[in-house]
Amino acid sequence: MKSSMARLSRLSRRTAGLTAAALLAGLLTFPTTLSAQSVEQQFQSWLAKDLWPEARARGISTDTFNAVFAGVKPNLKLPDLVLPGESRPRSDKQHQAEFRAPSAYFQHVGGVVSGGKARAQRLKSGLAAIEKRYGVPRGILLAVWGRESGFGSAKIPYDAFEVLGTKAFLATRKDMFRQEVLAALEMVEKRGVGARMLRSSWAGAMGQPQFMPTSYLKYAVDGDGDGSADIWGSELDTLASIANYLARHGWANERDWGFEVVLPGNVSCSLEGPDRGRSIADWQALGIRRVGGKAFPAHELGAEGYLMLPAGRFGPAFVVTPNFYRLKDYNESDLYALFIGHAGDRIMYGDNGFVAPWQKVSGFSRSDVAAMQRGLEKLGHDVGGADGLAGFKTRRSIGAWQEKNGLAATCFPEKDTVRRLK
Repeated sequence: MKSSMARLSRLSRRTAGLTAAALLAGLLTFPTTLSAQSVEQQFQSWLAKDLWPEARARGISTDTFNAVFAGVKPNLKLPDLVLPGESRPRSDKQHQAEFRAPSAYFQHVGGVVSGGKARAQRLKSGLAAIEKRYGVPRGILLAVWGRESGFGSAKIPYDAFEVLGTKAFLATRKDMFRQEVLAALEMVEKRGVGARMLRSSWAGAMGQPQFMPTSYLKYAVDGDGDGSADIWGSELDTLASIANYLARHGWANERDWGFEVVLPGNVSCSLEGPDRGRSIADWQALGIRRVGGKAFPAHELGAEGYLMLPAGRFGPAFVVTPNFYRLKDYNESDLYALFIGHAGDRIMYGDNGFVAPWQKVSGFSRSDVAAMQRGLEKLGHDVGGADGLAGFKTRRSIGAWQEKNGLAATCFPEKDTVRRLK
């Protein structure tokens, strides 16, 4: 995700003859038959004729550019690539994958909670300073750290320039990855990060907080006072960078992230969503209560909250605050944001799970859900795109369709619903 500010800059790892001028001079007329070799030739041409001029305009030196891409070849095993001469990715595995129940997302939450508790004690003074500076609770910071990289223990297998270069050249979102590879070049040129120290996930996310290069440039900060923002080797730099990211996205330090609630049967599950907010006092007036008989904090009653049902009526229900959506800014997933909020609470306040159970929901594929979504779109529903994922727009659209057709609204895909709407 961001850099590691590794002071050993390995710019000396160059290959003779790999100057941008040499690349430009060596352009070939490529065969029309697609092969790994021909793709590599086209990649080298793209580096020299397309990426290099923009990198140079941004202040990247020839030495840095050549050192970064020395020996780098396109990795054709990465997902979401459109090869030259083709119009779409060769694999649609993501749409054929099994539809997973939301409960599966929380299988390893216990490890994040126990790891977070141990580090909360060991890093107590540093966390207190970061919390005071940025206003983000330490439990949230520890939960993000644990979820993203196992507190720094996860193996990060790829060379970032191989991933980002390949995706900027071949991915369906070329423009986005182009900006990321240019940002990574700036990290080397202007921030002193060693080129080969930039290790990433298959999507280009780097370091312990799993920052993309553009996020590193915007949000990585020095948390341990040594003058660098090392998100690879420094725990406090990692935590401070996560805190800075959330704070600058609008984290409200006077509010919680959300509350598990009991949703009465007479309150429609189709009221879910960040665009259907009302004061928490108004939700309470509808009969919604916190689980376990707890009261909502008095300072929250007049503030806005949003109904959130990650499994519709087949799982726990929540009233969340705008801070929940700041967690979604970090990773665009309701389940991710819920994992972080829930794990953060357990790290800070006690190792208690959800009160309501997750019921079994499965038996169909993502392509089935995508077909159901297209069926809902034909009926005029906004499902947020037919991607095979049951986001809040899909969930509430299911509920609205069920209510209109005299069915009990569950606001979640079921075998019969999928069958009827495909």
